[in-house]
Amino acid sequence: MHPFRTHNCGELRSEHAGEQVRLSGWVHRKRDHGNLLFVDLRDHYGISQCVIDVSSELFPTVEGARTESVLTITGTVVARSDETINDRLPTGRVELRIEQINVEAPAQLLPLQVNSDEDAGEEIRLRHRYLDLRREKMHANIMLRSNIISSIRRRMIDQGFNEFQTPILTASSPEGARDYLVPSRTHPGKFYALPQAPQMFKQLLMVAGFDRYFQIAPCFRDEDSRADRSPGEFYQLDFEMSYVTQDDVFSAIEPVLAGVFEEFAGFGKQKPWTVTKAPFPRIPYAEAMLKYGSDKPDLRNPIEIRDVAEIFAGSDFKVFSGAVAAGKTVRGIPAPGAAAQSRSWFDKLNSWAQSEGAPGLGYVTFADGGAKGPIAKFLDEARLEKLRELAGVGDGDAVFFVCDDAAKAASLAGLARTRIGQSLELIDEEQFLFCWIVDYPMYERDEATGAIEFSHNPFSMPQGGLEALETNDPLDILAWQYDTVCNGIELSSGAIRNHRADIMYKAFEIAGYGQETVNDEFSGMIEAFKFGAPPHGGSAPGIDRMVMMLANEPNIREVIAFPLNQRAEDLMMRAPAPVEVERLRDLSIQLSPSAQRALDEEAEKGDVESNE
Repeated sequence: MHPFRTHNCGELRSEHAGEQVRLSGWVHRKRDHGNLLFVDLRDHYGISQCVIDVSSELFPTVEGARTESVLTITGTVVARSDETINDRLPTGRVELRIEQINVEAPAQLLPLQVNSDEDAGEEIRLRHRYLDLRREKMHANIMLRSNIISSIRRRMIDQGFNEFQTPILTASSPEGARDYLVPSRTHPGKFYALPQAPQMFKQLLMVAGFDRYFQIAPCFRDEDSRADRSPGEFYQLDFEMSYVTQDDVFSAIEPVLAGVFEEFAGFGKQKPWTVTKAPFPRIPYAEAMLKYGSDKPDLRNPIEIRDVAEIFAGSDFKVFSGAVAAGKTVRGIPAPGAAAQSRSWFDKLNSWAQSEGAPGLGYVTFADGGAKGPIAKFLDEARLEKLRELAGVGDGDAVFFVCDDAAKAASLAGLARTRIGQSLELIDEEQFLFCWIVDYPMYERDEATGAIEFSHNPFSMPQGGLEALETNDPLDILAWQYDTVCNGIELSSGAIRNHRADIMYKAFEIAGYGQETVNDEFSGMIEAFKFGAPPHGGSAPGIDRMVMMLANEPNIREVIAFPLNQRAEDLMMRAPAPVEVERLRDLSIQLSPSAQRALDEEAEKGDVESNE
C-alpha cells in the first residue's frame, strides 16, 4: 500500500465499500457525537468523512489533532445508513472507519479560519496566504484561473499559434507607465527594466519570420493598485500575427474569448449565462463616446445617449441655448420608465451630478401625453415632440440632460447613463457582452500646451498610411487601433502595427519627435523595420481581468495566488526589503539620505512593535 494514499479525499464512492484504503489530507472539521468522533479530511480533490469510536486506542490521537493538521488515515470504507447520507458531498454515501493514523504535521492555533467564509481582513489573509488559499472559495478561484489559462492555450494552439517566451530582463519600454528597474552588477550605473509588455519583442518575432505568436506573458508596471489591476505584475494573453488585416485579428481572437467565456460563465452557478457570439459588434470610437459617453461601454445597459443640442438651440431655456450658441453641446440620457419614480429619486440623481462637479442634472418626464419637470416649461410642443423622437422615449419615460464641452458632456453623460441604468435595475448581470471599439484618433491636442500628441498607441498604423500623414489634418487621422471591451471593462488594446520605418518617422515627427529621438528610443525595432517587416498586428487580453469577471469577484486579488497588497507589498515574503550595504556596493548604488532615514525610521518602529 502506498505510504500516503491509495485514493484522494474526493474519490470514495459506494462501490468502494468494504475496501481498505488510505487517505492523506488536512483536518477540515471535527464533530464529537459522544461515542463517535467524526473527522472531515480534506485534500485538493475533496472531503471524506472519517469516523472513530471512543473505545479505540487511536481515539486520543484523533481527538488531539487540531484543525488543519495533516493526517494519514488507513481504514475500511463503510456505507452510511440512509439517514446519514450527505448528498451535498460526492463522497457523502460512504465514510472511512479509522484503523490506523499517522500525524504527518500537527497544526498550531490558526490565525484565520480555513473551514469558514469569515473574512479575516486583507492583512491577515495576505500574510498567511497559504492558509487563505486552502479556503474553498479561494481554492476554486485559483483552479478556475488554471483551467481558463489551459483553455486559452489549447484554443490558441488549435488556431496555429506558436508559444514563445520573451525576455524578462530588457530595456525600458515605451508603454507609458513606470518601469521596474534592475541594476546591473557588471555594468555599473546601468539598469535593466522588467517588461511592461512584450510589445517590441513580439513585433520583432514577426520580423524574424514567425507567423503566429502567443504567450501567457508576465508584465510589470510600477503603478498604483486598483480593484481591477494588481500593482507590480499582471498576466496577459499576448499574441501577434503576420500578413493580417484588422478583420483577421478579430476573427482569430473572437472564438478564443467567446469560447472561454461560454465554457466558464456562471462559475459556481447552475444557470447558463449569455455570451456574445462572434463576430462581436464593432463600435467606432466617436460613436461610443456619443452613445455611451465612454470607450468602455457596458452593453448590458440598454440606455443610449443622444445629441439633443438642436432641441435647445434658440429655445427659451437660456442656460442651454446660450451654451449651444457658444459651441457647447447637450447630451440627453433616456431613462425608461423613470416617470413613475418619486421626486426624491430625481433629487438624488441631481445631488449625485453635483458631487461629480456638475451644476446639476436637468430632466423632462413624459406621462399622460404631456411633459413635466424643471426644463419642460421652457420647451414648446414642437421641441418636446422632437425630443421624444431624438431620445427614443414615450409616455412613462424621462430624459436627463448634460450641457458642456463635447468631451466633458460625454464623460458626465456616460457616468449618468451607468448610474441611471443601475438605479432602474436595467442591467442583466448574467451576461457577458463583448464589443470592439475601433477607429481611434491617431492624435489629439494637449489642452494645456496646444501641442499635437499621440492619443492611444504610437506604434499603430495610421489609416491611409504615409499619404494620410502627409496630407491630412493630424486630428482627422484615424488609426488601426482597437480595444476589446466586455461589460464595461477593457480586456485588451491592440493594433495593426506600423511596420515601415518611413511611416514611423513621419508619425513621430507630427507628434514632435525627431528622427534622432526615434533612432535612440526605439533603435531595435526601427532598425529591424529597415530590413523588411511584414504587415502585422495583434492584441493582449488581460488574464487577471478575465478570471476576475468569470469568478464574479469584485477585486482582482481574489483570483491571484500571491498578490501584492494595495501598497505593492508582499506581506508573506516581506518584500520589498532593505538590502545589505555590501550588496548595494556591488551594484554601485548608494542610498540617498532621505531613503536611509526612511529605512532607519521603519526599523526603529519595528523594534518598538516587537518589544511590545
